[in-house]
Amino acid sequence: MRTALWLLTIQGVIGAFDTLYYHEWKARLPALGRSVATELKLHAARDFLYAALFLGLPLLEWRGAWAIAIFAILLAEIVLTLWDFVAEATVRKPLGDVYPGERVTHAIMGILYGAMLVFLLSTLQYWWSLETELSPATAKDEPWLTIALIIMGIGVFLSGVRDLYAAYELPGGGWPWKRVSES
Repeated sequence: MRTALWLLTIQGVIGAFDTLYYHEWKARLPALGRSVATELKLHAARDFLYAALFLGLPLLEWRGAWAIAIFAILLAEIVLTLWDFVAEATVRKPLGDVYPGERVTHAIMGILYGAMLVFLLSTLQYWWSLETELSPATAKDEPWLTIALIIMGIGVFLSGVRDLYAAYELPGGGWPWKRVSES
């Protein structure tokens, strides 16, 4: 589990870079509102799934039938990521497509996610064999790693709220960028 949490942490750092640099700074997706609403909504859904992973994995053991919940989150993230790849290709055409560095970043994140799954699946298999209950995590050897993941969980949740808010072009949803229609 420890290796899975480390890989998840690295994934979170690279994901934060991807969001802040490519989605916010370069593409300014929140300012594009409805024209990129599909991508923003997919990002929001993925953010909420990542928030569940960042907050749920270091704090709890998902024993018995609860292991299915984590497995479902992992599977849903894969499906949404693939859907996002297709949506980005369509939505980003007016911007000239996804940035080359962003594609590389996404590839690295995909590799990390796969590696994290390899290490996490053995833990899920073990949890599945136990009596069904949510139990406090027993591995507490690196509390600062847990703290980092909790901070990332809160951050990615807020990012999802922002993307959803911007997708519906609610007041101030494009902040700090001007809406394209306002330019």
